Amino acid sequence: MSASPAALVPDMPAHTVDAFHRGRFWLVQPRKAGHRAGMDAMMLAAAVPSSFAGRLADFGAGAGAAGLAVLSRCPAAEAVLVERSPEMAAFATTTLAHPGNAHLSDRASVLVADVTLSGRARTAAGLEDNSFDFVIMNPPFNAAEDRATPDPLRKAAHVSEDGLFDSWIRSAAAVVRPGGGLAVIARPEQLGAILDAIAGRFGDAEMLAVHPRPEAAAIRIVVRAILCARGKLSIRPPLMLHAYSGNGPSERAELINNGLASLFGD
Repeated sequence: MSASPAALVPDMPAHTVDAFHRGRFWLVQPRKAGHRAGMDAMMLAAAVPSSFAGRLADFGAGAGAAGLAVLSRCPAAEAVLVERSPEMAAFATTTLAHPGNAHLSDRASVLVADVTLSGRARTAAGLEDNSFDFVIMNPPFNAAEDRATPDPLRKAAHVSEDGLFDSWIRSAAAVVRPGGGLAVIARPEQLGAILDAIAGRFGDAEMLAVHPRPEAAAIRIVVRAILCARGKLSIRPPLMLHAYSGNGPSERAELINNGLASLFGD
């Protein structure tokens, strides 16, 4: 029997220990306060090609779901879980120390840093220029006028600030090596802000829309691009989370959620 995650970090707040990728890795995350990971993190991780074997930064990593999902699917990859909140970074640290993640933890580390920093301040925080091969990010993308949670940790993880996409993507462009990748998950109405932010930095962009059902409007978009590339935007076939009939997940969504397929087919 594995040790209790609460014993790994002193004074651990109320939490759950949740299996992802059919038990191939585990996440220690807050029970109520803060952000709880789910399908968004799995779709973001699935945007990384299955053959990826480089160093990845997970911006806004929370408890580490997306970064660990990449490691679960890409056995030669390494990941740095970058999180501004010390409280959520503590969950990520506890996640890496969980015995069920022993096969992944030697390829992952946690960095407490604000990805909106620039220049020398960003470097001093541990995010050096040209030091990663891929950046994935799940920025806070709820608008301030959306119904806000009273929990400050959850609000920090969910509510967007003006210029957020530009500052996060600017930092990604600095820390990624030329030819390296970027993947962002957001709401459909934020596509314009993302495309503006990657312009002149990343190219060969691909956009994929995520729909709950074939007859429903998209609820998420995933954008992937390459630093210093010059190709234009292409729109890929969408992902349907549910099939035409019934409430169960579609076959493709099930494969992606369990780390058995990539989002863009590579």
